Amino acid sequence: MTTSSPAALWTPPARVRGILAVVTGRGERAPVYERFGRRLSADGYTVGVFEADADAAAAWLAGVDDVPVVLVGSDTGAAAVLRVLSQGETPDGAIIAGTPVDVDGAAQPADEERTACPLHLGVLGSLEARTSDFAVEHVPASADLAAIAVPVLAFHGSADAVSPIAEAGALLSAVPDIELLETVDGLHDALNDQSHRSVAASIVLWLERLRNGDVRAPVVRDAAGVPAA
Repeated sequence: MTTSSPAALWTPPARVRGILAVVTGRGERAPVYERFGRRLSADGYTVGVFEADADAAAAWLAGVDDVPVVLVGSDTGAAAVLRVLSQGETPDGAIIAGTPVDVDGAAQPADEERTACPLHLGVLGSLEARTSDFAVEHVPASADLAAIAVPVLAFHGSADAVSPIAEAGALLSAVPDIELLETVDGLHDALNDQSHRSVAASIVLWLERLRNGDVRAPVVRDAAGVPAA
């Protein structure tokens, strides 16, 4: 079987601590995730971007056994990641953002609905980062989500008008091992909105816990019972 190569790839300067395969959302091309890829690769994680192809992303990760492998998806890319997970793909974990609640007949979200970050708005406005074509991808039914066997980290903006967080959270509650983080006053592109640094930091903390074998076991924590100086 021939495995598709990522449309863009960022690699760490030294030791590889894990591999992330990003699946783009509606109308997105690989340059949308350049900032995300560069930041995570600086922390030791290889990042490859697949343009609206979760199956190719999962195939690219298959067979890697020396480091954790993680599927990542935003918008309809998040729905696609959930689909392949529900069909039995078992990377070590998944990260999703801006999970869509209704894409039937929906146009691409306006840039101003997606982010308040000036730099990301500039990226979205560039010809090389966007396309008018996009595939409609629905979040699987609750019974299918309940079959997902890996931990999932989800981000969602509290001010996301494209996919309201209450509705998205209700959908995702069917996933057995889900951690949903809310970006305060955040919009739809949770990986690339104004809080992108804090989101990236939260991802690294989660990835480091995943590497240790238990995403619920903290690597750093409050020193309970130790008096402050």
